[in-house]
Amino acid sequence: MLKVKNPILPGFHPDPSICRVGDDYYLATSTFQWFGGVELYHSKDLVNWEHLPSPLSRVSQLDMRGDPNSGGVWAPCLTYCDGMFYLIYTNVTNFHGNLKDTHNYLVTTTDIRGEWSDPIYLNSSGFDPSLFHDDDGKKYLLNMKWDHREGTNFFAGILIQEYSPTEKKLIGKPTNIFRGTYAGGTEGPHMYKHDGYYYLFVAEGGTGYYHGIQMARSKTLLGEYEVDPQPVLTAKHNPESYLQRTGHGALVDSPNGDLFVTFLCGRPITLENQKRRSMLGRETCIAPVFWNEDGWLRLKTGGIVPPVEFEVDKQEYKFPTDPLFDDFDEPTLPLHFKTLRLPFTKEIGSLTERKGCLRLVGNESITSWNKQSLVARRIQHFHMAAITEMEFSPETLQQMAGLTVMYDTYNFFYLYLTKDEESGQNALRILVRDNLKFYNPIEGGCVLIGENNHVWLKAERKDTTLTFSFSLDGESFQNIGGNLDCSNMADEAYGEIGHEGHTGPFVGMACQDLTGEHFCADFFNFSYEVK
Repeated sequence: MLKVKNPILPGFHPDPSICRVGDDYYLATSTFQWFGGVELYHSKDLVNWEHLPSPLSRVSQLDMRGDPNSGGVWAPCLTYCDGMFYLIYTNVTNFHGNLKDTHNYLVTTTDIRGEWSDPIYLNSSGFDPSLFHDDDGKKYLLNMKWDHREGTNFFAGILIQEYSPTEKKLIGKPTNIFRGTYAGGTEGPHMYKHDGYYYLFVAEGGTGYYHGIQMARSKTLLGEYEVDPQPVLTAKHNPESYLQRTGHGALVDSPNGDLFVTFLCGRPITLENQKRRSMLGRETCIAPVFWNEDGWLRLKTGGIVPPVEFEVDKQEYKFPTDPLFDDFDEPTLPLHFKTLRLPFTKEIGSLTERKGCLRLVGNESITSWNKQSLVARRIQHFHMAAITEMEFSPETLQQMAGLTVMYDTYNFFYLYLTKDEESGQNALRILVRDNLKFYNPIEGGCVLIGENNHVWLKAERKDTTLTFSFSLDGESFQNIGGNLDCSNMADEAYGEIGHEGHTGPFVGMACQDLTGEHFCADFFNFSYEVK
């Protein structure tokens, strides 16, 4: 027996979709504005997960330039049928206010580790698309319908429409098959077939603390759908549960017939003012389920609150994990590093121009929604530290490079090297953006370091406290900027400024050149330490 401990994918891994091919499980999660677009993982035991290349590797598949924070890729759906993998995803180009622009696409491959097709455009009527393969060979697209009108239920129901693989387009007209329950916020649809019924999985209650998974069933595909008398899972009535904000599920079976549901969660830290902050973003979990005598899915562990731990009858199968230290000796960017909105190309940086270095090309500002040179990885632990060794020779105050801890361009911390033009020296500065407001926590504005252009930069986070430090020799580090409150690095902080935030914290390297001359910075290594 193996012990499964939730979350199975810690740190920002929301909206998990899962399928099985033989003895292999494949799981996809959202990335929002972070490129790769969709994150893929592989497992044989549901405990150990292998990181796979993203299926969306080029702009022809996913163009997120100009996409807002927490826009981009929402809730992908990964399925397999007759030797083909199907991936459906949304590129959200606008979602602030009542109006949303949600464009849904399909890509395919016969080799999940290989190259995926160019996208087929499907529709834009709503988000959270999924593909259902019926046993008669027909395929159907499901997605929630968005109603932008004032005074209406924005979540206007679940649409279904046939997809033709031969014509590579939707055919017929969409049908609204389910309008949701009193919980509201009906989204994230997945369709399954069992014992003569069509079962509709939906997420309800919003993506906050009232989130959950609801089921409904019908003898016919187009309904009418009967609602399960209770949710499959939710933590909304159990604020003491370790796993909160649980919902948005997908179902998978094992080769021996066991059933599991994947779902997202948050693990909040409670502040002194009783505000809760999910400091690692929304994460991926899994739980065992079974069909009860009434034909509804129930948690094997009992009740509706998902378990933190359970056991599976499987043989352990381990994979190499993402490294904690990178020396950039390989010609390709490691899978755990992500870029913002655009893929890693020569316009962003290079791993070959200087051997053993990640070279970043100075581009637009750290608040840009278009062309940023920023490479970062998820923060996956409440206590962690990141260190990078960097060489950079700025000539003006408009040239910057350094280490950033970023939720998004509205909430970030940035320790960077630049030129202090008054003294003529190189200088270290910190730029903080806290819910749209900028400030610099360094007394006197900067720390002058003479002509030194080779520095080590360190960021250390413990719960909701962040500290920066620097070194000129790689051994002795000096604090800069004091202790910083980073509790804004969470979805919950956004409600305070009237925005929605759905991503998670990252830490990484960045370079900007606001002169347009594209000065470069070289990063020799990057380490992520679990404290």
